Amino acid sequence: QVQLVESGGGSVETGGSLRLSCVGSGLSFSSECVGWFRQSPKKEREGIAGINSHGWTKYIESVKGRFTISRDNAKNTTYLQMNDLKPEDSAMYYCAATPYSRCTNLLEKNDYDSWGQGTQVTVTS
Repeated sequence: QVQLVESGGGSVETGGSLRLSCVGSGLSFSSECVGWFRQSPKKEREGIAGINSHGWTKYIESVKGRFTISRDNAKNTTYLQMNDLKPEDSAMYYCAATPYSRCTNLLEKNDYDSWGQGTQVTVTS
């Protein structure tokens, strides 16, 4: 059974930092693409960062230079380092995984098979 578990969310002030973690089990983690998505009320879930099995990464424009995605395959874990956080970054953050063979767009939610339950990030002004 595939399971993804996110952690690391919380409440920070504008300009602060958080590091989210996503631990996977029940899958061949090193062969998976992993993406981070976020969703705030009344908005669609959007892909913000993704990393494939070769370590290639992709980001949406609004987080470039502030967020960094990385992976540690030995720990079956993907990280999202978030710096210079802004109130508009407040959302529920989800990680997702999919086999490399299905991974055509790292930021496309429909490409992903497995999802975590999410971790809340709140940025106060």
